[in-house]
Amino acid sequence: MNRKLGIGFVLLFAFTLAGAQSWAPLNNQPGFGVGTALLLTDGTVIAQQNGTGNWWRLTPDLSGSYRNGTWSQLASMPAGYAPLYYASAVLPDGRVIVEGGEYNNGAQVWTTLGAIYDPVTNSWTSVASPVPAYPQAGIGDAVGVVLANGTFMLGPCCFQTTQWLLNASTLTWTPAGGGKADGNTEETWTLLSNGNVLTVDTSNGTNSEVYNPNTQSWSSAGNTIFPLADPATLEIGPAVLRPDGTVFATGANSNTAIYNTGGWSMGPTIPNGWSQADAPAALLPNGNVLIDTGLGQNTNGTHYFEFDGSNLIIVPGPPNAATDRPYYGRMLVLPTGEIMFTDGSGDVELYTSSGTYQPQWQPTITSVPFSLGIGTANNSIFGTQFNGLSQGAMYGDDAQSATNYPLVRITNNATGHVFYARTHDHSTMAVATGGATVSTLFDIRGTAETGDSTLQVVVNGIPSNSVPVSLFVPRHRACCVF
Repeated sequence: MNRKLGIGFVLLFAFTLAGAQSWAPLNNQPGFGVGTALLLTDGTVIAQQNGTGNWWRLTPDLSGSYRNGTWSQLASMPAGYAPLYYASAVLPDGRVIVEGGEYNNGAQVWTTLGAIYDPVTNSWTSVASPVPAYPQAGIGDAVGVVLANGTFMLGPCCFQTTQWLLNASTLTWTPAGGGKADGNTEETWTLLSNGNVLTVDTSNGTNSEVYNPNTQSWSSAGNTIFPLADPATLEIGPAVLRPDGTVFATGANSNTAIYNTGGWSMGPTIPNGWSQADAPAALLPNGNVLIDTGLGQNTNGTHYFEFDGSNLIIVPGPPNAATDRPYYGRMLVLPTGEIMFTDGSGDVELYTSSGTYQPQWQPTITSVPFSLGIGTANNSIFGTQFNGLSQGAMYGDDAQSATNYPLVRITNNATGHVFYARTHDHSTMAVATGGATVSTLFDIRGTAETGDSTLQVVVNGIPSNSVPVSLFVPRHRACCVF
C-alpha cells in the first residue's frame, strides 16, 4: 500500500496522562494471526485467521470472561475466497456478511467475491456480486453499514458512486443512492440517530454528505473546515458517534473534526504529526473514543488516545504498539465493556478503560417471560435502547465491526454461571432510539442451567437493569432448539 501523511493544523492538545486504563492478553491465545473480528448475537466472537478463508470462534468461559475464553475452528469460506480488507457486518437475523476484499488469497485484485455465514448451521454461502470485476468495477476494500431498517448497504470501491442494498432472504442486490458528490472509495459510514448515514468525502475537499434511506439519496452535510482525507491516497480515519449525539471524525493527517446536527467544528489536533490513516477507533462504555494513531501508514509505531469530548488524553498502548502500524489494528466492543484488539498477529489484547456509563445510556427491559424453557426458540423481550447509542467500533472501508444490536445475558443465581441466548430479528437497528419500545427474539441454548437466574440486555458493553427469570427443562423437548 502506498501511504502518505497529510499535514495537520495545530490546535490545543491536552497531553494529560490518564490513569486506570490497562491492557491484558487473552490467557488462551489463538495460535494464529487474527484479523477482523465480529461479535455474534450469542455472545461469542467470530474472527478471521488473517488473510485466509479460515474462521474461528472465541467463546467466553462460564464466568463470562473473554480473557479466559477458548477457541474453536469454524467452517471455512467458500473455495477460492480468502479476503483481506473487506466489508463486513452482523445482520439482524444473526448471520455475518463479508463482501469483497482488496486482496484475495494474497493477490491485490479488488475481488467481487462475497459470502454469508450462518452460525446456526456453521456454514458459508457464496453471494453473487452486484458489480463486474475490477478494473471496470470491483467490490474490493468496500465500506458497508446496516441501516436502521436492518438492510445491509454496500459501497463498492474504486470510485463507484452507486450503493447496493442486500435482500438478506434472496441474497440479491438492488442499486441505491443518488446525487453522491464523489465515489465510495476509502470512505467511513457512520449511522446517525435520525437513521441517516454520515460520510466525509475522500476526493471532494472538505465536503461531507448524508445518505437518507427514505429517499435513497445523498445531500451535503457541510464543510469539515480542514481536510481529513489524504488527497494522494484518499485514505481517511474513522468517525464515531458518541452518546451526546456528536460524531468524532479523524483524518489521514493530524486533523480531527466534530459533527453535530448544525454542522462541523474543529476537534483537537493529534500531536507529533500522528494520524489515523486507515485505523481503528471504538466507543468506550464511559463515552470516550479510543483511537490508534501513528506517523503515516508505512512507519512502525502506534500511539493511543482517548477523546473525552474536548481533549485527546494519551493512554497506554498494547505490547505490539512499537512495531505495529495503525492500519494493522482492529477493535471490537465486547459485552463486558472491554475492547478486543487484534493486529494480524497471534497476540489478542483486551483494553479496559476507567470510568463507566451514565444510567441514561443503559437499555431497559419492560417485558420478558419469567419462565423460560431451556432450548426454546423465539422468546420475545421488549424494552428501550436495545441497540445502544452508537455502532460501537469503527474503522472505515477495510473493516467494519459494529455491535449496535442487543445481546441477552442470563446469570444463574446458584452457580454464577453466565449464558448468552442467541438474539435475532431485532425490531430495529437504529441507534439512540430513546424511549421508543423496541424488541428482539432470543433462543436459549440447551447447555443453559435450570433455576432462578437474572437476565440482562447488553449492547456496546453497557448492560440493562437485571430482571429475575427462572429456567426450566420443557416436557416436550421436540419444541426446542439445541
